[in-house]
Amino acid sequence: MNSSSSDRRSEGFFAGKGFYIVLFLCAAVIGVSAWIMAAGNGAMDASDMTEVMSTDHEVETVIAPNYDRDPIIDETQFAPPEIGTTAPAEPAEDEQSEDALAAAAEEIVYVWPVTGEVVREHTLSALKYDDTMRDWRTHRGVDIACETGTPVGAVRSGRVESIEYDDLYGTTIIIDHGDGVRSVYSNLAEETAVSVGDWVETGAAIGTIGRSALCEIAQDAHLHFEMTFNGVAVDPMGYLAA
Repeated sequence: MNSSSSDRRSEGFFAGKGFYIVLFLCAAVIGVSAWIMAAGNGAMDASDMTEVMSTDHEVETVIAPNYDRDPIIDETQFAPPEIGTTAPAEPAEDEQSEDALAAAAEEIVYVWPVTGEVVREHTLSALKYDDTMRDWRTHRGVDIACETGTPVGAVRSGRVESIEYDDLYGTTIIIDHGDGVRSVYSNLAEETAVSVGDWVETGAAIGTIGRSALCEIAQDAHLHFEMTFNGVAVDPMGYLAA
């Protein structure tokens, strides 16, 4: 009977407090295990560090460039070109020809074919009354008053292109000056001082004043003088020296 009572007390004890004892023991076992693992890792780390420190390693030596010294520079690469040592380029052929023509134009001088007063001006836009034809018309040249028989000179050097008798303007001489400019002399005497193809210099006599221009016969004696540029009539006063 006493034995049965002891067994029941033992069972009651383990049923009441045994659970907590077992729980405590498990916690203790876990704590001890954690401490052992931590101690082992620490020992391993120390061992590894010792091994690393005791191992020989080759060290490569690198020499850095010396930036205190100036680099060597080829100064000829940056030297400015010398001024005035190179001859100027020759102008193109077009420029040379234009310059030559301009220089030649400055040297060209036109002289009056006769000395006298302009009694009838050049006009292509406005109509002027014509005493001979008794109507209003244009006038391609200028009429310069002078006496019959007065010598007529070339206004500029050139070649005699033609000598002809015009039904209206009478004996007419045309001189080609070689640059598109032609001079025309009308109302001349039939006898001329030059022939077709002759070269004449500025001021050279080519004929004399006549009375051959039937379309201007009502006027006093004069030279009917025209100039053309590339075949177009132009005002002679723009060429004749003042």
